[in-house]
Amino acid sequence: MKTLKATILAIVAVLSLSTATAQDESSFSAGADLVSSYVWRGTQFGSGPAIQPYVSFATGGLEIGAWGSNAFSMNEGFEADLYAGYAFDFGLSLGFTDYYFGGDWMDGDMHFFEPSVSFGAGDFSILAAYMFGDGVEDTYIEAGYAFGDVSVFVGAGDGQYTDDGDFMLANVGMSYSTEVALGTFALPLTGSVILNPSTGGFYTVVGVSF
Repeated sequence: MKTLKATILAIVAVLSLSTATAQDESSFSAGADLVSSYVWRGTQFGSGPAIQPYVSFATGGLEIGAWGSNAFSMNEGFEADLYAGYAFDFGLSLGFTDYYFGGDWMDGDMHFFEPSVSFGAGDFSILAAYMFGDGVEDTYIEAGYAFGDVSVFVGAGDGQYTDDGDFMLANVGMSYSTEVALGTFALPLTGSVILNPSTGGFYTVVGVSF
């Protein structure tokens, strides 16, 4: 695991340096989301609100960054991820994520790796991802469409995403995004309704971004 992680980080560093040389524009960004519940691909993680910070660096079509989720309730695991992705001008994006849960990041063994490919054309998007590591080999596919501020999505997967591990619908829902004016500031607000037809899970989530 450590060798694979070191190789991934080395490749990302080389890509970052080579792309930065070829591109004049680059930027760092950081922020956080506060969500009423952490629901991802039709599955709820933890039982209460969570703070989800991120930092990222982008140059040209390349973006590398880190993202995490920390629940407010006690005795619940946390998540800390590293990711890298490249977006092409014609709508295709390639990504790789190292998902990590709990303990010490360098010595822990709860790592799951995921290469992914996505494509967007206008308001339509589609994602395909394959997660592996620690006995996990899960496939996930999702399609989405945006109607202005409203987005609908349909996702299907196997393994951890469904009740019996077979490939089927696992993440069906709708999201609405808006901004709440607070004096001279505008606070991004998102609300989602999510159903996992396989497990029977039904969730409503509200989040704000900072």
